[in-house]
Order: sequence, then C-alpha cells, then structure tokens
Amino acid sequence: MAGRKRILSGMRPTGKLHLGHLVGALNKWVELQDEYQCFYMIADWHALMSEYENPKKMENYSYEAARDFIASGLDPNRCTIFIQSQVPQHLELAMIFSDITPLAWVERCPTYKEQLRELKGRELATYGFLGYPVLQAADIALYKANAVPVGIDQLPHIELTREIVRRFNTLYKNNIFPEPEPILTKASKLLGLDNRKMSKSYENFIALSDTPEIVTKKVSQMVTDPERIHVKDKGHPAVCTVFNYFTNFGEDAIREETKALCESAAMGCVQCKKNLAEILIRYLAPIREKRDKLTGSMIKEILREGRKEAADFASQTIDEVRSIVNLAR
Repeated sequence: MAGRKRILSGMRPTGKLHLGHLVGALNKWVELQDEYQCFYMIADWHALMSEYENPKKMENYSYEAARDFIASGLDPNRCTIFIQSQVPQHLELAMIFSDITPLAWVERCPTYKEQLRELKGRELATYGFLGYPVLQAADIALYKANAVPVGIDQLPHIELTREIVRRFNTLYKNNIFPEPEPILTKASKLLGLDNRKMSKSYENFIALSDTPEIVTKKVSQMVTDPERIHVKDKGHPAVCTVFNYFTNFGEDAIREETKALCESAAMGCVQCKKNLAEILIRYLAPIREKRDKLTGSMIKEILREGRKEAADFASQTIDEVRSIVNLAR
C-alpha cells in the first residue's frame, strides 16, 4: 500500500443497507480498492447523532453493514474496514478542528438543513448534530485522505473539509493535511420505491439482505407512471420509478425494449414490475449468497483487524497534530 493515495469513506448504521448504497457508493468503493489505500468505516458516531433517542439496534446494524460491505465485494485484504467509534482518535481530532472552525461555516451547510427537514419528529437541534460536518472533516483528515468517493449531494461537506484543513495548515504553518478531492459516482440517482428520495427514514428501499420473496413484494408496490391509468394508455418511462431501476440494473437491450413496450402500451405495469423483480433478484443473488456464508465470528475478526490497521494510522496522525498544536504528549 505504500506510495498509493488514500481514501476515506463511510456509511451510517441507521438501518439496513439498500440498493441506493450499492449504486451510490459500494460499487465505486469496490473499484477503488486496487487504485488507492482505502479506509472504509461504519460511521456509528454519525449515526448516534440522529439515533441517540433509540440506539438499541445500532450495534447490530454496524455488524450487518460490515457484512454487506464484504458481500458487495470489499476485500479486507485490499482495504481497511472498521467501526468509527472503536478508533478514539476521530473524536480527538474533531475536538481540535472544532476549536478552529467558525460557527458560520457549519451553520451554512446545506445538508445539515436538509436532514433537519427530512428527519422530522426527532430533536436534532443539538450541539453534536450541528457539529457533525466537523467530525466528518476529522474522519477524512485523520487518514490524510487525498480523495473521498461521494454523491453529488455531499460535495458541500468535502468543500467544508477542504476549508477546515486549509485553515489548520495555515494557522500552524504546516501542510500535514492534504485537501481532499471528491470522486463522484457515475450511477444515476436511484429513487425510493414511492418516488421520493431513497431513505432509511422512509423505509422506501430494497435492502441488500432482502429475500427474493420480499424483493418481489416490494417491486409490486412500486409507484409507476401517474399518467398511465389504463393498460392501453401509453407510458412515459422518464417519469416512472420502475423504469428508473431498469436504467441502473437492466442491460441496454432489455432497457430499450422495456422503454419501447411501455411507450407503445404493448406491456402493462404489472408485467413490467415482474420483469424488474426478476432482474433485481438475479443481481442480488451473488451478494446474498456471499452474505449468507459470512458468520458473526468472521465479521468480528475482520473488524478487529480493521480497527488495528485504522488505529495504527490514526495514532501517528494524532501524534503529529499534538506536536503541532503543542499539547502534552
């Protein structure tokens, strides 16, 4: 791994991982394993910021997330998989960054405002939730990440991270931290089953762990073209949630055939959903098979090794930081 640039990315264990995570992040993470030194974390501190009132499932979700990471193609021999809260240096660097980050920087963060709107019914006007972009910056900087694979909605966080590390480097006249660049995923945005943004909060997703029976049931309940009332009505694939999934998972020939049959009213929505369910079941089959072979003890051992690798790197970074800011060592 020596000489390669580094990546840090993570997911919050607030529920089951789903197809949105797969096309939006995991597939890209798998591609990057051989090009970069990759640190992939299960971001449970970030999860606790929104789940602190009811955190009882979070530990289990953390282990299940690790299982999904590996089943989706992440190789513990080619990347480091770990749980964020098991590496205490994340919080130490976050504390230091919070001292130098102007309050206005975190208050203007658009994703902070978006999550306040999305997660209604929860008390999120907390010190921790306001400061989570600073913790995210510390997560990235702790591993001196040169790049971060993200969706387009996370670009403001990367820019804020760049501003924080730039301020640190300038204040202390030391270029310890690189300014990370975003790596955007190429997949088109995957909608939720109800045509809203896919979210664990809405439970409008197909989980990577769903059985074929559950996949079939969920697909049958998907929202379709609102203007297509009758079978003989011509469809409009561009506004149909079901076709959005063909765009991400169907082969080119199947996608084009489905589009033509829909637009000419030669195929109804029921048959279209059946076809999509079969495609998704086949797509998820290798993930499900690999997932079923991963025992709890295997997952915990992988996470133990990942924790050690992450902590070794993080400790070196923190030693440098403490020296730079003249904290006792």
